[in-house]
Amino acid sequence: MIKLIKILCALKFGVFLLFFQMASANEKIKIGLLIPMTGSNKEIGQSIIKAVSLAIKDIDDNLIEIYPKDTASRPNQALKSAFELKQMGIKVVIGPVFYESLAYLNEINDLTFLSLTNKILDLPENVISAGINSTSQFNTIKKFLKKNKVDKTIFLTPIQEYEFEIKKGIKESKIKTFKEYSYNTDPTKLTKQIEEITKYKIRKQNLEDEITRIKNSNDPNKEKKIKRLEKRYTIGNLNFDAVVIADFDESLKSVTTSLLYTDVKPQNKYFITLNQWFDESLLKEKDLQPLYFPSINKENFDSYKIKYFNAFNEDPSHLSLLSYDLVGLVYYLSLESNLSNLNKLFKKQNSFKGKIGIFDVKNNKINHRLNFYKIEDEQLIKIF
Repeated sequence: MIKLIKILCALKFGVFLLFFQMASANEKIKIGLLIPMTGSNKEIGQSIIKAVSLAIKDIDDNLIEIYPKDTASRPNQALKSAFELKQMGIKVVIGPVFYESLAYLNEINDLTFLSLTNKILDLPENVISAGINSTSQFNTIKKFLKKNKVDKTIFLTPIQEYEFEIKKGIKESKIKTFKEYSYNTDPTKLTKQIEEITKYKIRKQNLEDEITRIKNSNDPNKEKKIKRLEKRYTIGNLNFDAVVIADFDESLKSVTTSLLYTDVKPQNKYFITLNQWFDESLLKEKDLQPLYFPSINKENFDSYKIKYFNAFNEDPSHLSLLSYDLVGLVYYLSLESNLSNLNKLFKKQNSFKGKIGIFDVKNNKINHRLNFYKIEDEQLIKIF
């Protein structure tokens, strides 16, 4: 069996477990940081800088040097800043944050970028996506479906900019699909599409026909049967066991509401969605519960948030958690090899453990081994 797990680092509070010695006591570990320091996203950049400072404090090695540069959330500024980092002799950069800022980075040779984006399509060769990508999420959903022997799952994907990312994740995870649908998020069109997908009108007509049949029958108990039927909305089995909804926020709630309207209930069919970063508003949506989703480790995330709040008296962004882990990853890799060979290390099959959980590296890709949760009775429950 291929050796899968190399233990990354044990930052304070169990972030990483480090059992390696420095190859050189004098060699500085220079890490570039490409983040929005000006513009509308500057607060995200500030949160990342704070998270990086926490990571450095926990590693407790004065050989680490961080060099922040501004992207202003613009690709041309990201290129300019990346070039400046290269001129400083830096070989590895955490960032940029947003996919749009990656556009010109393939023009910078000899630098490896660990971007916080979760997109994996059309990345420059020197960029590695470190976000929670769709493949990681579908790998986890696949595990849940297999564990519960769910054979017929339909996939609902909104017609949005990330639609093809979702489809790539489905393909790469090799998850078993029964049917796949793309839907329009416009509420006036969404409900009609869900009606068609669930064959709502046919099932509703089945109910009306059955009530009429019983009314015209000689059945002595027909009044009781009719009263029971009148409490229902439809008759007829659905030809799927689970529905995966690749959506978020109010749009996710609109889809689940449409499913409820068409008499598809989460008590009878698994309602599964993607990583919601523990959106607390979902706890209040009792009608769509139980709701299942993959995510990072909740206990680790909570301990990190407490650490961050105690240090800065504010709540962190989830992107800052990614950057916190990436500092530890780069530190570990610097013990394994010269940072100029970092790209080669990412082509090998290795696994590391961080606050997010275990993440696997191979062929310049990072996939995360996620946990799986459900929200039921207004409570968050860990499945695995």
